[in-house]
Amino acid sequence: MTQRRLHPIAVALSLALTLTSSVTDARAGESLATGGRTSVLADKALPHSPLSFLGGRLIFDAHARTRWETRENNFDFNDDLDSPTDDNWFLLRFRLGVMLKPARWLKVYAQGQDAREWLSDRPDFPGQLAAEGDDTFDLRQGYIEFGDPTAFPLTLKVGRQILSYGDERLIGAFEWNNIGRTFDAVKLRWEEKKWSLDAFASSVVVPARGQYNQSDFYNGNETDRDQTFSGLYFSTTALSFQTTDLYALHLSENSNSRFLPDAPGDTSFVTFGLRIKSKPGFFASPPGTSDGKQVADGKSMPPPPKPVGFDYDVEVAYQTGEVRGFDLTSFAVHAGIGYTLDAPWIPRLGLAYNCGSGDEDPLDREIETFQNLFPTNHKFYGQMDVFSWQNMHDLEASIKAQPMKAVTLKAEYHAFWLASTDEVWYRANGVTPVRPLTPAAQEASNYAGSEVDLLVQWAITKAFTVEAGYSHFFAGDYLANTGASDDADFGYVMATVTF
Repeated sequence: MTQRRLHPIAVALSLALTLTSSVTDARAGESLATGGRTSVLADKALPHSPLSFLGGRLIFDAHARTRWETRENNFDFNDDLDSPTDDNWFLLRFRLGVMLKPARWLKVYAQGQDAREWLSDRPDFPGQLAAEGDDTFDLRQGYIEFGDPTAFPLTLKVGRQILSYGDERLIGAFEWNNIGRTFDAVKLRWEEKKWSLDAFASSVVVPARGQYNQSDFYNGNETDRDQTFSGLYFSTTALSFQTTDLYALHLSENSNSRFLPDAPGDTSFVTFGLRIKSKPGFFASPPGTSDGKQVADGKSMPPPPKPVGFDYDVEVAYQTGEVRGFDLTSFAVHAGIGYTLDAPWIPRLGLAYNCGSGDEDPLDREIETFQNLFPTNHKFYGQMDVFSWQNMHDLEASIKAQPMKAVTLKAEYHAFWLASTDEVWYRANGVTPVRPLTPAAQEASNYAGSEVDLLVQWAITKAFTVEAGYSHFFAGDYLANTGASDDADFGYVMATVTF
C-alpha cells in the first residue's frame, strides 16, 4: 500500500492548530478568571466603517481601480517594429471582501477579485507578452485568524492571505499589478510591545485565466513545482531611532515543473537578511518650550516631531543553497539617505544605491545571480519595470514635495548598469530577459541606460485617489551593442476607490 506524502505546509498547519488550541484554552480560562473582561460584548475598540454592521462584527470592504497605460518600445527598444506591446490599454480591477468577528480572538475573512485587461493588442492571458490579462472573479483572500494580541501575544492566520514584509523588496503584495499576489499560507505571529516574530510556510498563488487560481499547497497539483516558501521574520523598535529587521527565508521547488521542464536539479536555498530604517522625524530638532528646555513633565509633552530632517534605510541579503541543481551564492544591497526640509511643500531630497549580484561565468555549475523571490519591484527600480533586484547597479536621485496636504509630487532619476554582462538583464518579474545572452552581449558595455520618472498623486477624499505618471528611458550602450537602442516611453492615469 502506497503511503501518501505529507506536504510540509500540512505538517506546519497541524502543529500550528495544536499550539493555537492550547493558547485559546488558556485565554478562555483567563477570561473567566477576570470576570469575562475580554468578552467581545465589552469590546469598545472595534473599527467603524460605512460598511460595518452588528457593532463591528460584520464588516464589508470594497475596492475598485481603473488604470489607463500607454507604452512605446518598453520591451524591444525598437522604433521600427510595431509590436503588440507598443499600445495603450485599460486595466480594471474590483474587489469585494467580508470580515466576520464572532469573538475578539476569532476573525474569518474572504475577498473576491475580478481583474480585466481591456482594449489591448497583446493576449489577455496573465504573463503572456507581459500582459496582466483577464482573471475573472476569483478568491483573492480567504483565511481564519485566531488570537487577540492585546490579551496574549500569539496569533495564527491560516488560509489564502497577503504576505508583506519590510519595504517589500523580497516579499510583497505587488499591488501595482492588476491581479496582485497572495499566498496559501500558515502564519504564526508573536507580538510584543517593541518586537514581533513571524513564522510562516506558504506557496504562492498562480493566476490562470478561466480557472480557479491555485498554489502548490496540495502537492503541486497545478504547476508540479511542489513549491514551499517559508521563513522567520523578526522586527524590533528596541533602538528608538529605527526599525531593525532580521530574516531567514527558504524557497524549495522541484525540477519536475511546467515552468522549468529542463532543469537538471531541484531548487532549495536560504536568504538571510538585515533591514534597518530610521523612524520618521527622529532626527529633526526636538520641539522646546519658550525657555529653550524640552517639556518633560508628563502632562504637557510636546507633539510628535514632524517627519522632517535626516532619514536613512539599508537592506542587505545573502543567499546560499541550490537553484535548479546548481550551487547558489549571491547577494543584494540597498542603501538610501534623504533629508526633508521643514519648509513649505515639505520637500524631501533623496539618494539611493541598489545592487543585485550577477553571474560571472555562465558555463560553470555555480549561480551567482541574486534570486529576487516575491517582491514589489515597481516601487523601487523605475516605473517602467525594466529592472529587478538582480544583476544590476542602480544609482537613484529623487525629490518629493507636497504643494497641498492631499497632493504629492515626485521626480526620480535612475542610472542603470549590469553587474555582469555574462548574465542577462532581467525585467521586474525577475524571469524575463531584455536581451538574450549572446557572445555580442557578453562583450557589450554594461551601461544599460537611464530613466526619468515623474509622478503626481491627489487624495481627493479618504476613499478616492487619482494619480498619473510619465517615464522616459534613455537607451544605453548595452542596448546599442546588442541590437535596437531607441528610447522608450511610458505613461498612465489611475483612479482608485476604496471603502
